[in-house]
Amino acid sequence: MQRWTKCAACLATILALTGCEKKDGKPDQPTVAAILMQQDQFFRLNENGMQAAATDLKIDLKAQNAGGAIDKEITLTESFTAQKVGAILVSPLSAQGSIPALRRAASAGIKIVTYNNSINADFVGAAIASDQVALGAATGQAARDFIEKKLGGKAKVAIIGFTSQLPEQGGARVRGFKQAIQSLPGVQIIAEQDTWEAPQAATAVTELLTKSPDIIWAANEGGTVGAVTAIKNAGKAGKCFVFGTDITNQLIDFLLAPDDILQAVTAQKPFEMGKAAVTSAVRLIHNEPVEKTQVLPGMLFTREKPDELRAYQQQLQQAAR
Repeated sequence: MQRWTKCAACLATILALTGCEKKDGKPDQPTVAAILMQQDQFFRLNENGMQAAATDLKIDLKAQNAGGAIDKEITLTESFTAQKVGAILVSPLSAQGSIPALRRAASAGIKIVTYNNSINADFVGAAIASDQVALGAATGQAARDFIEKKLGGKAKVAIIGFTSQLPEQGGARVRGFKQAIQSLPGVQIIAEQDTWEAPQAATAVTELLTKSPDIIWAANEGGTVGAVTAIKNAGKAGKCFVFGTDITNQLIDFLLAPDDILQAVTAQKPFEMGKAAVTSAVRLIHNEPVEKTQVLPGMLFTREKPDELRAYQQQLQQAAR
């Protein structure tokens, strides 16, 4: 009996050390790690959605931010692998450079879920993303309608993108926008420039204004903010109009502003994306069926629907608390 007591004590110690000890007759819930790509409202909302799902599913969520640096993303992946988490959620910064560290994590038995961006790798258990071509196309169609109705069907258009940062995602948005707008005979694309952070975008658009564009389309939040800021500072309101991508409290304020600069944006669903990523990860950990590719539709917001803008702004504010 004494010998059995000692063995039981040893077994309890081992279970505690390996994280498999049972509490109240139930196994410990898994730990899910999330790597956020950069620090902006989109990824804050991703994290809020992840935390909401983690709370509902009663799991431990560990979130860290790569700050837009691939070396930081790799370091975080390796750290989470060493911690033996159950799953890693990641918005990969590099279609190729992100793969090796994630492959090592998958080889260690960790489930991999990508969100926002994807990679071509067979070890990914689930990929949650927006339809990037459709995001660009929806804004392009809104710009086309504006050109036909208010500019007589003719416009010089400048594009602010981020293809050099994220070729697959940025390139898809630009393709969608061009497909929607270029079939209009009176449209001329006079400039394309990559600059995805607001201060740099403001500088770039200030320079582009010397070419007298009628429309500026920006492929992300930073570019949209920069474009609106540059036009406002240059006193070009009413002469140059902005169409953008992504949605934030600031962009909603721009759409509600009487200056008539920002006309429409097409937004992703970051909160829903974060929830779907965590839910998929937990199902993978428990060997439950998961839809491998999950595509979320976008949302078009225009200044012509202020009530809709205010309602969504309230949702953003509540989600950010």
